[in-house]
Amino acid sequence: MNFIADVSNHIKAVELKVDPIIIRVNEFDEESAKEFVDLMSRAQNTGQSVIPVVIDSYGGQVYSLMAMISAVKASRIPVATIVEGKAMSCGALLFSFGAEGMRYMDPDATLMIHDVSSGSFGKVEEIKTNAKEVERLNRKVYEMMARNCGKPSDYFLKLVHEKGHADWYLDGQEAKLHNIANELRVPTLTCKIELNYVLD
Repeated sequence: MNFIADVSNHIKAVELKVDPIIIRVNEFDEESAKEFVDLMSRAQNTGQSVIPVVIDSYGGQVYSLMAMISAVKASRIPVATIVEGKAMSCGALLFSFGAEGMRYMDPDATLMIHDVSSGSFGKVEEIKTNAKEVERLNRKVYEMMARNCGKPSDYFLKLVHEKGHADWYLDGQEAKLHNIANELRVPTLTCKIELNYVLD
């Protein structure tokens, strides 16, 4: 994503007290979630009117995703999500949390949606408990995604079931068809600095 500073010709020099924050997401683990939450918090005080979140990720840990989702939901400023390259698994889910009209996807990028993975091992009862938790998380994230896209709560659950619970890859056109993506382009963030004279 490009960043452009548009400074009025009447201004000779400018020094920003704080730079606008653009968040880039490549990983979904505890460290990246902590950094994401910190940047989201800092962005609330920069004066910017939108927070761009650029996603290029193969996915990761669902609990880390949930921490990021909480930060997005708590934001007082609209969040624009932008997919460059790929948004798979947790990446696709985070993408859906961009504000309506602000979910951008490069036309050549790819989304991938699939069931939450457990990778569990241990005693039988532990595996059963883990399976219940995976099922709970799976339903939760798909229902949230459906709400974000203006669909019935079971919309994505049904689609994934129809596809045999296999990995589901979507190009830009298909992502837009399901209202996951709003725009098939990568936007430019422009910082406008103007001088206004006011007669009071």
